[in-house]
Amino acid sequence: MALSSDWFSEICRGSGTAFSLEIKEKLHEEQSLFQKIEIYDTATFGKLMIIDGCTMLSTRDNFIYHEMMSHPALYSHPDPQRIVIIGGGDCGTLHEVLKHPGVNEARLIDIDERVTRLSEIYFPELCASNHDRRAIISFEDGIQWMKNAAPGSVDIIIVDSTDPVGPAEGLFSRDFFIDCLGALRDNGIIVQQSESPFLHMDIIKNMHHAMRDAGFNHVKTLNFPQCIYPSGWWSCTMASRTNRLDDVRIKDINSRPFETQYYNADIHRAALALPEFMNHELRFGQAPD
Repeated sequence: MALSSDWFSEICRGSGTAFSLEIKEKLHEEQSLFQKIEIYDTATFGKLMIIDGCTMLSTRDNFIYHEMMSHPALYSHPDPQRIVIIGGGDCGTLHEVLKHPGVNEARLIDIDERVTRLSEIYFPELCASNHDRRAIISFEDGIQWMKNAAPGSVDIIIVDSTDPVGPAEGLFSRDFFIDCLGALRDNGIIVQQSESPFLHMDIIKNMHHAMRDAGFNHVKTLNFPQCIYPSGWWSCTMASRTNRLDDVRIKDINSRPFETQYYNADIHRAALALPEFMNHELRFGQAPD
């Protein structure tokens, strides 16, 4: 929602908060088959993508989100080779995943091709790995794709979705998590963006319950900052049936053959530490890891 011709503001009415960025100009606007997409040039955060009135990514701070959606899960798995990304049409998470030389295949499945095509124009740095021989990009329903996935065929599933409304609502359901569990190999991990712990604790708590009900025995939420998202405090949640998610490959993180701007071994360990209110909410009614 634009407050004036010079500012864009996402108003989070349920929490009585808003986040605003000064706008230099609107670069693009369209209604795709699935959602309204807007691209702005901002005064201080570079390019900004808005979907259905909600901030999706900016040039300045997207690296935090994309690194935390990919590297913690990959370094919590002993040998991640086949990765599936549901959503993530801006291709930033795909780019981070393909930095890992041990990955043999990374498949991105997004329902809206226009997000990718606009990212190629306005966020080309995020799409730098789109033509990597290991990358497979398809535009289809990720929920249906996961239903049809071969059992035990995937090492890591990354659900890089929008908020749990509209096309993304089904990605937060028990049925979807059951399909993901069936597609994962032993030690397999699912990681999903899980909103703001400060504003959306009910979503995180429901996700933990749905994942455990689906058969994931180990569930952990990681915290990280994200300036342009509501409250500036964001999270992702990892789950596995057999992987306890605490056997992190620290030596491999410290000797990684690529650069990161946010993620490192200390950040990984620190992100797993939860404030007391989250410990209380997520401990209730759950078996200990």
